Amino acid sequence: MTGIRNILVIGLGGVGLHLAKRLVHEGYGVTVIESSPQLIAATQDKLDAKIIEGNAMELACWKRAKAESMDLLIAVTNQDSVNMIASIIADRFGIPKKIARVRSPEYGYANSFLNKNDFKIDLVIHPEELVAQEISSLVMRSAANDVIDIGEGGMKVSAIRISPSCPLAGKTLNEIYRMYREPGFRIAAIARGINTVIPAGDDTVQPNDQAFIILHGDDLHRFMTIMGIREQSIQRVMIVGGGMVGARIAGLLGKTVRIKLIENDEKHAEELASELNNTDVLLGDGTDVNIMVLGGLMEMDIFIATTGNNETNIISCLLAKHIMNRTNVDPEGKEGKTIALVKKEDYLVLASTIGLDIALNMKISAANEIMKFIRMGELLSLAHLHGVDAEVIELVAAPRSPITRKTLGKLRSSLQEKEILVAGVFANGHCSLTDDDTRIEPNQRAIVVSATKSIKDAQRLFQ
Repeated sequence: MTGIRNILVIGLGGVGLHLAKRLVHEGYGVTVIESSPQLIAATQDKLDAKIIEGNAMELACWKRAKAESMDLLIAVTNQDSVNMIASIIADRFGIPKKIARVRSPEYGYANSFLNKNDFKIDLVIHPEELVAQEISSLVMRSAANDVIDIGEGGMKVSAIRISPSCPLAGKTLNEIYRMYREPGFRIAAIARGINTVIPAGDDTVQPNDQAFIILHGDDLHRFMTIMGIREQSIQRVMIVGGGMVGARIAGLLGKTVRIKLIENDEKHAEELASELNNTDVLLGDGTDVNIMVLGGLMEMDIFIATTGNNETNIISCLLAKHIMNRTNVDPEGKEGKTIALVKKEDYLVLASTIGLDIALNMKISAANEIMKFIRMGELLSLAHLHGVDAEVIELVAAPRSPITRKTLGKLRSSLQEKEILVAGVFANGHCSLTDDDTRIEPNQRAIVVSATKSIKDAQRLFQ
């Protein structure tokens, strides 16, 4: 998949615009075909890309876009049929790789009557399914807000919310690393209000920060114990909103946990009650405290809001967070966690700032999956950190590359300036955390944390 330079995007809706901005920012040549003059007018000043107004089903648009010179097609309109046919047209123009958004399970998937190969699609994107799978995975990772596997050396990234009583609160990284040599860990990134921080030694961890910790998986339980974070089994989950995302989460989780689902449409609630296993469906408003409490919110481990309304999701999660916080009554009680589906990117920052545990956005989840596909040929592995503009990547140091010329201590200022952290190195199948004395050897693999905007800079250091 190396050599992708020119990308044709069909559709400037939510996913298309977000993705096009990221691709332009990373230096790809982006051309967009969009049929809506209103969308084009609203985005033209925000996007440094060639935009062609027209119908993607008309070959004249493809010729104007110079489709034969494209390396990748991304078809993300709201119409499955357009996206699937666009992939066939792209194949005829000789575009090597094709990505298409397909929501209907009847087409494009492995067990569909017509699968992705029939439409010449390399990657099928279903934003609702992606975010439902993501939320289900987060629910099953009990104590930490998020745990991500990285690389093959057993390393993990764990996200924790820094409470005022957390041992890390109010200390600089230098102080923390002197105090906690065992188990070894590194603070890879911090979400602080609307800002992402790739912290250095003199930076201070503050209460209410969300800190992303890199450590060996074997050390995770011990680390959580030292930090005073109790592991908790997930047995009961409440979901507000029985739409495509909420119903799918209930279906995925219903095999292992007990679900209470609140839906405000009577007919749809009846349908969900007959379709979903291990799920009690309640008819009512997800922001009605009485409905939530009568549904057993006080006994829930996790509360998830997936309605189509941003405000409903945020408000219901805030109410749930307050009601579920059993530590107000019992110091040893569990503190329930909240997950909100948020459509507006600006609200993601708001949700994090006012104390929600996790806020997810469908178009960002879809864009992350597409970016992972694009970078597969360039990076060994990649993980996006939820809630921050940072990614964890694996890179191999080329002989005579800049990263091999000095120890990390001597490269510290330039790495800090670019918001890059080399967190771990591989040797003999094992991954070790780095320090200032570490020197990356030619052909050695490393775990790198980079601000999203600096990924190209990180790659150049290893080339």
